[in-house]
Amino acid sequence: MLITLEGIDGTGKSTLHAALAGLLSDLHPVFTREPGATWVGDSVRRAIAEQTDPVTEALLFVADHAAHLATVVRPALDEGRIVISDRYIDSRYAYQSVTLEGIVPEPLGWLQSLHNGWTIVPDHTFLLVMPVDEALSRLKEKNGREHFERKEILEKVQKNYLALARKDPSRFVIIDASLEKEEILQFVAKAIRQFSGSSRSRRRR
Repeated sequence: MLITLEGIDGTGKSTLHAALAGLLSDLHPVFTREPGATWVGDSVRRAIAEQTDPVTEALLFVADHAAHLATVVRPALDEGRIVISDRYIDSRYAYQSVTLEGIVPEPLGWLQSLHNGWTIVPDHTFLLVMPVDEALSRLKEKNGREHFERKEILEKVQKNYLALARKDPSRFVIIDASLEKEEILQFVAKAIRQFSGSSRSRRRR
C-alpha cells in the first residue's frame, strides 16, 4: 500500500512524516520522500537552489521520481510493505503546473503525460491545507527562500492541490493543518492502520 503526504510548504507535512515513524513502527512501513530518496534528488535540490530553467527542473523531478520508484517504492510494495512518502507525484502536478505556466501549453496535462504508463498512483493521499499566510509564517527564516516559497506561488499551488483532490475524492483525505499537531498525527496514524487492515482483508479474499 502506498500512502503519500502532500501540502504546500509550511503545513507541517514533513513533521507529520517524521512523527508517524514512531507511532507506526509495529507495521514496519518504509518511510521515504521526494525529492531526496535517490542520488537524482541531489540534482533536483541543486536545480531548485540555482533556479534552473523550469522545464529542466520539472524533468529532473520526473527523473527523481523514476529512480525513486525503481529503487525504493516498487521493491517495498513487491514485498508487501506499506510505503509512506513525504511528497510524491501530486507535488509535481501542483507545483510544476505553476512554474511551467506560459512555458508549455496545459502544464498539468503535459506533466501527467510524462508519467502515464509507468508511475504508481497512491492508494491514499493525506493533503494538509491551511491559509497561505499562516503556512509562510511557519517557514524557518533562511538566507533567501526557495522560489516556491512565495505567497503568490503557494496560493496557486494550494488551488491546484484542491483541484486534484476534487477529481479523485476517494483517494484524498483533506486535513486542516491549523489543528494541533498531535491531533493530526493521531488521526492520520489511525487512518493508516484502518487502511492497512482493509488492505490485508482484501488480499485474504
